[in-house]
Amino acid sequence: MFDYLLYTSLAVFLLGLIYKISTWFTRKIGIAGKDITAAQRLLSVVKGITGVVFSTKILALLEAVALDVLLQRRILKESVSRWLAHMLIFYGFTLLLLMHALESVISEAIFNEYYSTVNPFFFLRDFFGAMVLAGVLLAALRRYIAKPRRLRSGGMDHYTIIIVAAVMLSGIALEGVKITSHSEFMRMVEDYAGLDDEDEIEALETLWAKEYGTVSPTITAPFDAELLEAGREVHESSCQDCHAPAPYAFTGFAAANLIKPIALWLDEHDGVTLLWYVHVIACFIGLAYLPFSKMFHVFAAPVSLIANRVMEPDKSLPANVATRQIMELDACTHCGSCSLGCSAAMMFEAIGNEYILPSEKITLLKRLAAGKKLDDEQLRAIQEGVYFCTNCDRCTVRCPSGIRLKELWYSVREKLLAEGPPLPLVLSPFSFARGLILQQTLATDSYSSPIDKARQAVSGRFVNLTNPDTPIPLNKHNPGASHPAVTDRTYTHCFSCQSCTTVCPVVANYENPEQVLGLLPHQIMCSLGLGLSDMAAGAGMIWDCLTCYKCQENCPQQVQVCDILWRLKNHAVQSIEH
Repeated sequence: MFDYLLYTSLAVFLLGLIYKISTWFTRKIGIAGKDITAAQRLLSVVKGITGVVFSTKILALLEAVALDVLLQRRILKESVSRWLAHMLIFYGFTLLLLMHALESVISEAIFNEYYSTVNPFFFLRDFFGAMVLAGVLLAALRRYIAKPRRLRSGGMDHYTIIIVAAVMLSGIALEGVKITSHSEFMRMVEDYAGLDDEDEIEALETLWAKEYGTVSPTITAPFDAELLEAGREVHESSCQDCHAPAPYAFTGFAAANLIKPIALWLDEHDGVTLLWYVHVIACFIGLAYLPFSKMFHVFAAPVSLIANRVMEPDKSLPANVATRQIMELDACTHCGSCSLGCSAAMMFEAIGNEYILPSEKITLLKRLAAGKKLDDEQLRAIQEGVYFCTNCDRCTVRCPSGIRLKELWYSVREKLLAEGPPLPLVLSPFSFARGLILQQTLATDSYSSPIDKARQAVSGRFVNLTNPDTPIPLNKHNPGASHPAVTDRTYTHCFSCQSCTTVCPVVANYENPEQVLGLLPHQIMCSLGLGLSDMAAGAGMIWDCLTCYKCQENCPQQVQVCDILWRLKNHAVQSIEH
C-alpha cells in the first residue's frame, strides 16, 4: 500500500512538474512574443542560458542564487517577520526532506551506523519540524490576524497553510503516539533488545514508563525503586546505543504527554497505524498537488529571481520575455506586497474593483493564460485593473519573487485593449501613462485603435447620445437650447478669442488638430452658444482633454471651459451606461 501511494504521488508530481514547465513555452499572455512558436521559445531559452553561463553574467547569477534565493534578501527588505517565516518553512522542510523523508537514500549513505532514534538525528528531526511549524504559525498570524491592508486570501492560500500544517502536526502526533504505545515498546524489545527474561522486560518497561513516556497497561506510578534501577541497567546494555531519551524528541514528547489519558485506547485501536496513514497520505497529497498549487512557487520563484537578475530589458529576446512572463505568473506567492505599495490602490478604495490591486490581477491573468474564458464583467474589471496602472513600478520593486510587474501590466494592457470590449478609460487622462511608451514599442495604429474603438462606442461622431443609432445633421440648430450636462451658461460669454485653444497642449500636439479633434475648445463653446449642443458633445476634443485647466485659467471671460468639457464627457459615458 505504501509503495503504491508513493509511486502514484511521485508520478503525479513529476508529470505535473513537466506539464507546468511546458506551459512556460506554450502559453502566452499579453503582446510579448505573440507570433513566436513554442519550439522557438525553447531554443531561445537555451541560447540565453548559454550566453549567461559563458559570460560575466554568471557572477550576477551566482549573486542572485546566494542572496535572493538562499538568503531571500528581497523578503527581508519587506518584513523581518515574513522573512523569518519563509526561512523557517523553507529550510525546515528542506532539511526534513533530506534527513528524514529521504533517510534511506541520504542519511544512511552519509552517516555510518545511522539510526533515526539516536542523537543528534533524534533531536534534529523534531527541531526541523518545529521550525516549519513556527513558520506556518507566523504565516497564519500574518494572513488571518495581523492582516495587512489590501491583503486578500484565496483558496490556494488556505490550502498551502492547511496542507503544510497537516503534514507537520500529523507527524508530531504520530511520534507522540509511538512514544506512548506499549505495543511499539514490545516490538522494539523483540526486534532490537533481544530480551527473553520476563523480569528484565518488566524492569525495562518500568523505566520507560517513568522516563520515556511509555504508557503501560500493567505498570503505573508509584514505581518500584529496585525495578527502576534494574531497568536502567538493562537499558544501558540493550537500548542506549540505538535509542536516545525520548525527551530529546521534544515536540513528540510534548504530544505524548498530551495524549497519555487516551494512550491505551489508541494503542488498542492501532493508533500508530492510523496516524501513520494520515501522515503519509497528507505528505503524498501535498507532493502530488504541488505543481498545480501555489506551492509551485518554490520552483518558479527562484527561476524568476535568477532570470530577472540576468535579463536586460532592452536587450532580451522577445521569445524569452514571453516565456519569462508566463513563468512569473507561477512565481507569484500572492503575498500582497505589490498591492500594499501600489500607487493606484486608492482607485480600488474608491470604486471597489479588486483587480486594480496587482496581486489580484495576477490571479485573473493566470486564468487568462490558461485559456479559461472570463465573463464580460470579469473582462471589464481586469481591463480597468491593468489600465489604472500608473507605471510607477513600485510593485516590481517590492515583489519578493522579482517579477517585473510593470512590464507585465503593459503587455497585458495592450492585448486586452486590442481584443476586449471598448474601455472608456482610454479617453481619459489615464492614457498619459500609456502614451509615455508609445514611441518605444507600439506602432501608431496599435496605439490609436483602442482609442478610436472606445470613442466610437461611447459617443460616436456627431450622434444623438440618447439614441446613438440616429445620426444628427451637423447643421442642427436650437437657438437658446443648452446641453443637459452643462448646468452653468458661462459659455455664452465666449467671443471666440481662441485663448483656450492657443494654450491647449492637446491642440498643440497635432499638425491638423481640427481633423483629429473635430472641434477645438473655442469652437465647442461657440457651438454650445449657438444651440448646437449635440454637435459640441460629439467632438473628439472632449475625450482627448487632459483636464489640465490651462484653457480655463487663461480665459479672459472666465468661461468654465475645462469643466464644461469634463461634464460633456461624463454625460456621454452615463448615457451609454444607462
